[in-house]
Parts: sequence; C-alpha cells; structure tokens
Amino acid sequence: MPEELGGEVRDRLTPVLRPVRAGNGFEEALEQILQVVRLGLVPAGERLPAERELAERLGISRVTLREVLKVLQDQGLVQARRGRYGGTFVRPRADAGGEDELRRRIAAVDLEDVLRFREVLETGAAELCAAHGLTPEQAGRLRQALARTHDAPLADYRRRDTLLHLTLAELCGSPTLTAQYAAVRATVNDLLDCIPLLVRNLEHSQRQHTTLVEAVLAGDAARARETMRTHCAGTAALLRGFLG
Repeated sequence: MPEELGGEVRDRLTPVLRPVRAGNGFEEALEQILQVVRLGLVPAGERLPAERELAERLGISRVTLREVLKVLQDQGLVQARRGRYGGTFVRPRADAGGEDELRRRIAAVDLEDVLRFREVLETGAAELCAAHGLTPEQAGRLRQALARTHDAPLADYRRRDTLLHLTLAELCGSPTLTAQYAAVRATVNDLLDCIPLLVRNLEHSQRQHTTLVEAVLAGDAARARETMRTHCAGTAALLRGFLG
C-alpha cells in the first residue's frame, strides 16, 4: 500500500481534516479523526493517512497525533500494524451493547443546543466574576476549588471539575444563572459519562482552569471570557467527536 494517499481518498477527507485552531489541538484533532472514522470516509479495513500527512493537514506535532491515535486504538476504533505495509487501520464497527446504551442515553439530547447554552452561561459567569471582582472569602473559595481539581484522583476528577465550574457560576452573583448552569451541567455530565476520561485532555483542562482563575482574580474580564470560551470549545470538540 503506498505511503501517500491517492487523490481520490485525499479529496474525501478534505471536508473534515483541516488545521486545528490554537488552544485545543489535541481535542480538535481527535474530533476530526473521529469524524473521519464515524462517517466512513476511510472504510473499515483501510488505512488512515500516514502520520506525516495527518500531522501536516491538522497542523499538529506527530507526538500529539500519536496520542490521538492511541485514544482511538484504546477505544477499539483503529488498529496499529507494523512492518512495511503497516500503519493505522480502521476496525469494523461492532454493534456492542455499550454502543447501544450510549446511543439510548443521548437520544433525547440536542447536543448542539446543550453545548451552546453551556458556553453562553460559562463565558458570561467568568466575565462577570472578573468584571465585578470577588471578596477575599470568595477568592479563597475559588482558589480552593481549583486546588481540589489539581490533586483529584482520576475517578473523582469530573466531580471536582464540576464543583469548580459551579463555584464560578455561583460567584458571578446571579442565582438564576447559577440554577440554569446547574441544570445544563447535569446534562453535560451525562454526556461526559458516555466518553472516556483522557489524561491528555485532563492535563490540558487543568492548565486552562489555572489560567481562567488567574484571569478572574486579576479582574481581566476579556481574558477570563476568552479562556472559558476556549475551554468550553475543547470539551465540545470531544463530545462532538465521540457522540456527534
């Protein structure tokens, strides 16, 4: 099998594969390659583009690409083969009970509506907290919520992540926004429970959390809003990739 893709296959991938934006390279690359697999643009049994070509088209390093491919391999979506005719091959889709259960759980959810509403609430809360300022007690609560996510065991990470985001929503000073955010976050958590915990993504999220809290405490509303927007976009990319 040739190392480079033929023109026909390359054209099939063009609508999906594009350079990722700065800030969420791992998540957006994973989203795009998941779309390639889920849409059948590379049929079962055929090879994905060579690592060099994929990395170039996505605008990411080969190290990041290999982490993305490792996730797909762990999920049973692709298989790595060695040797002269090796590469990463798409595996046949198994109609397993886990996949059926996943689809049942999200069947009644409008994914795009949930993600957009979440982004509006989260970015608004972050901006309000930074613009209006926090009392020393409130700032201490936010720092503590952040610290608890840093030392969270993997099994407890999502709960502590939720508490950090809920704390920020509460501190913005709008009980209505807080209530609405609690409701949408419950739905987001249901969706997150349907996808794997990815260590690379969690490490990335932690860096964004730290930047976000620093911006809020510094009173930098624009930076807080943009950091939260980027953070929400990373989660959205993963959910669209796995569940879209």
